[in-house]
Amino acid sequence: MGKRDYVDNMTSVEKIGTFLLQLFVQLACAFRYGNEDLDAVGLCFRKDIWIYHLQIYPEAHKPSLTTMHETLLKKAGDNGYPFTFELPKNLPCSISLQPGPDDKGKPCGVDFEVKTYLAMEKCNPDEKIEKKDTARLIIRKIQYAPSEVGAGPKADICKSFMMSDKPVHLEASLQKDLYYHGEAIPIKIKINNESNKTVKKLKSLVVDQTTDIVLYSADKYTKSVLNAEFGETVEPESTYENTLSITPLLTENKDKRGLALDGQLKEEDTNLASTTVLGPGSEKEVMGILVSYKIKITLMVAGGGDVTVELPVKLMHPKPEGIFVITHTNKPQICLYTKSLIPVTDTFWLL
Repeated sequence: MGKRDYVDNMTSVEKIGTFLLQLFVQLACAFRYGNEDLDAVGLCFRKDIWIYHLQIYPEAHKPSLTTMHETLLKKAGDNGYPFTFELPKNLPCSISLQPGPDDKGKPCGVDFEVKTYLAMEKCNPDEKIEKKDTARLIIRKIQYAPSEVGAGPKADICKSFMMSDKPVHLEASLQKDLYYHGEAIPIKIKINNESNKTVKKLKSLVVDQTTDIVLYSADKYTKSVLNAEFGETVEPESTYENTLSITPLLTENKDKRGLALDGQLKEEDTNLASTTVLGPGSEKEVMGILVSYKIKITLMVAGGGDVTVELPVKLMHPKPEGIFVITHTNKPQICLYTKSLIPVTDTFWLL
C-alpha cells in the first residue's frame, strides 16, 4: 500500500491504491569455494560469474513458441508464463568438487541456478525477499564431444643407463585424442630394450586428473583416477609390443575428496568431470575450474630407475540423439520445468 490513511471528502472517498508485486526470474552462474554455512559469519564464499534477471509478470517477455512450448502450455493452463534464457557461449560448464565424508552443504564448484521470486524491483540488493516467495532450481550446463575426433597422441623416450652401452626405448600411443566416459582406452606400447639390463615390469599405467582453479587463486592439483600395474618383463636385447586397455571410472574413486566431477543434480549420480574445452574468445579466468587428463606409462628397469612417458587424453560425453528430459521441483505453489539440461539455450516454465 502507498499509505494507510484515506480521506472521506463527503462526496467521495479517496481510492485505495496498492503497489503490485512483480514476478521475476533470475539465472545465475556462480563459483562456490566454501561451505555456505560460513556466509552467516560475514564471510562470502560465492562469486557470481554471470547473472541475468527477467520480468515475467506483468508479462514483459514473450518468447517465440515452439512445439515444446505448446505442449507445456496445455499442461500449464491459463496461469503458465513461458520464458527463455540464452546463455553466453563463453560460460563454464557445471563442475562440482567431490566432498569428503564429513563435509556438509553444497559442494564447491561451478553451478547454475534458476530462481523465481516476487519483489518490488528486479534486482535491488537491499530488498528483502522471503523464502516463501521464491523457488529455486539447480540446472547443469555440460559440453558434448565434437562429432569428429583428432588423431591420437604419441610419445616416446630413449633412456641410457650407467654400465650399459645401449638404451631402452619406450613408445606409447592412442588411437584418438578423445574418449567417452566409461569407454575403454586402448594404449599401444612398444619397448625396445637394447641395454644389458632387464625391464622388471611395466610398473604402472596411471590416469591423472589435473584441476586448475583459476577464478580466485592459482590453485592447481593433480589426483590419480586410475592406477594399474602389469607384470610384463623385457629381457636385455629384446622387444615387447602390446595393447593394454584401461577405463577410468568414478566408481573407483568415491573416497577422493576434491576430485572434479561433472555437475551433480539432487538424487542423480554423476561421473568424472569432462575435459575443459575452451572455445574461441574464452577467457580462462571466467571458466572457474579447468580440468584435464593425462596417462603416464612407467617402466621399472633393474638397477637403473624408471622410464616414463605421458599422453594427454580428453574425456567427454557423446552427443545424444534428440533425448529431452523434463524435471520439476516438489513445490506445490511454484514449479519449474526445463526442456533440457544440455543445449546452450534452455527454456524454463513457471506454472
